[in-house]
Amino acid sequence: MTRFALSEHPFEIAPLRAQLLSDRAGAFASFEGWVRDHHAGRAVAGLRYESYAALALAEGERVLEEAIERFAIVDARCVHRVGDLAIGELAVWVGVSAAHREAAFAACRYIIDETKSRVPIWKHERYADGDADWLHPTGPA
Repeated sequence: MTRFALSEHPFEIAPLRAQLLSDRAGAFASFEGWVRDHHAGRAVAGLRYESYAALALAEGERVLEEAIERFAIVDARCVHRVGDLAIGELAVWVGVSAAHREAAFAACRYIIDETKSRVPIWKHERYADGDADWLHPTGPA
């Protein structure tokens, strides 16, 4: 089963959340990362995410498997956008179902933090002043 995905297009969250429903789950936690209009004191006009897809998918799956083992959660999903994104667009989504909220919150945090630090996805920010910069790991959201 694929739990981690890359998407070149905007995606709907409801079907992803529905995949996590289970009679064993009493809790659900999610994280949404959006493209913001600033970074490190600079105005951002937009950005582009690029990845080494085969490695990103494999490492993303490893992160989710680790979360399932480490936090005793029911299931989890993560989708990260690639390509050009505008300010306000959804860039990354994580969802976790668990028997209890503590595990759901902890696993959700673990998945986004490990995805940002380990999965080969690079952010190319375009600034309002015309300059641009590559960032990897994609850093704090």
